[in-house]
Amino acid sequence: MKGESVPSWLELLLTTQFFTICMSHLSSARNECNLFCIDCEAQQSAFCYYCRQCHHSTHRVIQVRRSSYHDVVRVAELHDILDISDVQTYVINSATVVFLNERPQQLRSCGVSVVKASSSSYNCESCNRALLDAYRFCSLGCNLKGIKEDMETTVVMGNITAYTKNDDDIDLSTESVNTGNNNESCSDTDLCKEKPPPAKRHRRKGIPRRAPFF
Repeated sequence: MKGESVPSWLELLLTTQFFTICMSHLSSARNECNLFCIDCEAQQSAFCYYCRQCHHSTHRVIQVRRSSYHDVVRVAELHDILDISDVQTYVINSATVVFLNERPQQLRSCGVSVVKASSSSYNCESCNRALLDAYRFCSLGCNLKGIKEDMETTVVMGNITAYTKNDDDIDLSTESVNTGNNNESCSDTDLCKEKPPPAKRHRRKGIPRRAPFF
């Protein structure tokens, strides 16, 4: 998932609560809200099978599933609308899926929380979860978090570069101004006349000799 191709509905998908009971179809059998429409972003929320038939029959809809109490989406439903090449995939019930959000990594032992040690060679760049393969992130949520951090780093580095360039420009402009002032100060012919060279002193040709006394 590249920074310039992140869809606007992704963050809304990651913050939506799924598997609640649809209040419009309380007496129906398939009334759990496990669907999300990526074409209806305004005030979006999860909806059930019957809501889809009534209001989203022609829209692009994603079905969210559960694995060990965590939300997942099948890769087959995302590969055409989202770049997930950096996200670890898992095979669950013969289907390849990705997790929506980061999962807890702590185990409780005797009432004390401890972090499970990992010998994996690959780890999520965002939450440090052990990965099965050479991916960068464990979930779509961690991927989005990593993209935001990369964008912030790019902005900071861009500001530093611009600041450095501005300093160089100021130095050059200062030098040009000083040069201009020097030229203006020499415009007066009286001040710019060259000083006459110092008078040369003639050395005696030899040691003076007195006439001999007779």
